[in-house]
Amino acid sequence: MKAEQAKKLADEALQNLAAALEQGKSEALTAYLATMSRFHNYSWGNVLLILSQMPTASHIAGFNAWRSFGRFVKKGEKGIVIIAPMLIKPREDEPSPQDKDRTLLRFKAVYVFDVSQTDGEPLPEFARVGGNPNGCTEALKALLAEKAITLEYADSLGAARGVSHGGRIQLLAGLSPAEEFAVLTHELAHELLHKGDRRHNTSKTVRETEAEAVAFVVSQAIGLETGTAAADYIQLYAGDKATLAESLDYIQKTAAEILAAIMQTEPSNG
Repeated sequence: MKAEQAKKLADEALQNLAAALEQGKSEALTAYLATMSRFHNYSWGNVLLILSQMPTASHIAGFNAWRSFGRFVKKGEKGIVIIAPMLIKPREDEPSPQDKDRTLLRFKAVYVFDVSQTDGEPLPEFARVGGNPNGCTEALKALLAEKAITLEYADSLGAARGVSHGGRIQLLAGLSPAEEFAVLTHELAHELLHKGDRRHNTSKTVRETEAEAVAFVVSQAIGLETGTAAADYIQLYAGDKATLAESLDYIQKTAAEILAAIMQTEPSNG
């Protein structure tokens, strides 16, 4: 499959998601965000591609990568196509001499396989934290300190459990460990996403949905039981595909940034 065909497939998946949201089917975005939580290092477009081809995928890798793990793709298995960036040197016949000293960014379609499509050595067990963030909250607070965002606790915040004030976050005291982590992630998402012009150029519904979506992805990625509360916020669709795509891109990058910090990994846009 060529990169153009893969991009067309991703565009069709985005249209299907937009159509589902337009019809009020918020479970479509909930399923997408759950997939993003498993593949947060992948771009939003590649998450859509994975979801549209294999909704049950849990761990994916290329053919040779699986071999390095001591596992082998089963005969006859169909790969999951995603879009991967590649750097290439200009051709020798490039008209401009200065172009020969630079590299060009291009994209190609590549195939990956889910663990269910392979046999071989067992993978190490992935830790699940159940309803306890197990130290991730402290790592999240360290990220706040790094970004010079102060954290305060209050006995009452009205109907809210957390409030973002721009450089300062207030949390309701007495939240359970899982609630504290999820609410703090939600408010941090506001701090990272909704400052300056973007705050004024988006509706409150979009801002709240993006922040809750980030909290949903991050919470699921560390193993918290998120329940169905996030689904109440899933109303991103605002009448056009570009708005949805923009929000998905912001959600993916923000969730990846937070997870990279608390898991001490590097974010990726593959």
